[in-house]
Amino acid sequence: MNDHTDLPPPRRAVVLLSGGLDSATCLAIARDQGFECYALSVAYGQRHAAELTASKRVADSLGAAEHRLARVGLGQFGGSALTDPTIDVPIEARGADTSPIPVTYVPARNTVMLSIALAWAEVLGARDIFVGVNAVDYSGYPDCRPEYIQAFETMANLATKAGVEGERLTIHAPLISLSKAEIIRQGTALGVDYAQTVTCYLADDTGRACGRCEACRLRRAGFLEAGVDDPTRYVNGKPPEIS
Repeated sequence: MNDHTDLPPPRRAVVLLSGGLDSATCLAIARDQGFECYALSVAYGQRHAAELTASKRVADSLGAAEHRLARVGLGQFGGSALTDPTIDVPIEARGADTSPIPVTYVPARNTVMLSIALAWAEVLGARDIFVGVNAVDYSGYPDCRPEYIQAFETMANLATKAGVEGERLTIHAPLISLSKAEIIRQGTALGVDYAQTVTCYLADDTGRACGRCEACRLRRAGFLEAGVDDPTRYVNGKPPEIS
């Protein structure tokens, strides 16, 4: 008689989990695809640290096998409104900003986080890494583009023991071509509780959103377009107005 020892080991995946809407959906997708998920959050010096608290809630609610928090001092370099308190987070609509890349871009953030995920994946024997980058409803970040994800995957297979020995590593970006509304609909269908997530660049210590930054506007517009109730808690109790 077969017993559980005859079952193949589960496929493992490392999932980058910020605690925001997109990464929570990405974790749900990885789980739905049958992966045993190892959630990785990164404290890189972000001002909106409430997102990290949310990541623990999301990992628990979506059944991650393990959740780890890595610390990297990107904040010591500054260069971004998300890490440097002397740079204001824009509260105007993105359309008013004529610069190609906004000040909320964090230099090399996704490269650093994916590299840490890659290291953990090798140790776990995982051959899959999931990241919730998006090239549709996003702020113009260069490390959210499909060509960047493909380039990192190529590098990962050149620069790791696993890749050299023929154990191909895959970087999954399942949200990259989806609108925010499509992401919300898919996550809702997969049981994501978006009330547990924090997306705002200026969230307070309890996770309440400012309702003014671009992240808040994109999130609110997504819920409206998706026709899904928005569970976001706002500091002033009111969601942003979407024209």
